[in-house]
Amino acid sequence: MDQSATLDIETLKITQEQFILASQSLHLQRPGCDAVYPVGLYGWRKRCLYFFLLLLLVTMIVNVALTVWIIKVMNFSVDGMGNLQLKQDGIRLEGISEFLLPLYVNEIQSRRDSLLVLRSDKNVTLNARNYRGQLTGQLTVGPEAVEAQCQRLEVRSKDGGQLLFTANEEEVIMTTQKFTVTGLEGAVFGHSVETPLIQARASEDLKLESPTRTLTMEAPRGVEVSAAQGPLKVSGRKDLQLESTEGEIILDAKTIQLGSLPLGVYTESPNQASQEQAVFEVCVCPSGKIYLSPAETSSTCQAMSNICLWS
Repeated sequence: MDQSATLDIETLKITQEQFILASQSLHLQRPGCDAVYPVGLYGWRKRCLYFFLLLLLVTMIVNVALTVWIIKVMNFSVDGMGNLQLKQDGIRLEGISEFLLPLYVNEIQSRRDSLLVLRSDKNVTLNARNYRGQLTGQLTVGPEAVEAQCQRLEVRSKDGGQLLFTANEEEVIMTTQKFTVTGLEGAVFGHSVETPLIQARASEDLKLESPTRTLTMEAPRGVEVSAAQGPLKVSGRKDLQLESTEGEIILDAKTIQLGSLPLGVYTESPNQASQEQAVFEVCVCPSGKIYLSPAETSSTCQAMSNICLWS
């Protein structure tokens, strides 16, 4: 009992000492805080902040003013911008428009009361491409010529039904009822021409001429050359040949004149010729040459046939 009581008394003393020390430590005097640090911006930092805020406010006001000015100048609206109007069926432009880059559209049309004008300082080129991007057709309108590059060129009537003109690599076809050439020099054809009728105007002459080559007219059922009013003249620098392989050559007229025909001479006396003869008969050599012979009671062509030997 004594030993345990002694331990409890010692433990109690240690606990009291710890309590006293702890209480003394609470009543210790703390050192004073002499330095005070202010919270906030003062001096040049504050002036810089106000300057940046003022600069930001001015920039916002200028941006708003420029935005309002651009909207007013460009005429922005709910439907579009200025002359450009956005609609469900496409885009509508009023006035003159300029495109700096290529334009890809399905259709371009003007208003009903105005024309569609495509203008360029150099040329206007319209291209058509297939689904692969390959060029299939091109129309170029330049300052010197209009060029079309395509497999087949067609010109139709205003209603789009009648084909008026078509051209490809093999042939050129014109289906109009009348083709008129009004040039002073006429029309020049480098090769053959196939047509059912060649006719001049009522007050003008029709002239078919080949200056350096032969003029040939052929038809499976015949060629008809007629002049309803006025003379018909056929001339050539060399020989003029009328040939019919299976039919006849008929000269049907009230008066047929063969000018500058040579006068035949007698076979017995080649130096004798009828200088005062008023009536002659027309003779034909086997070669086709025509000459004159004095008309008598009987034919004198045989007697004057000496001219056939010279042909």
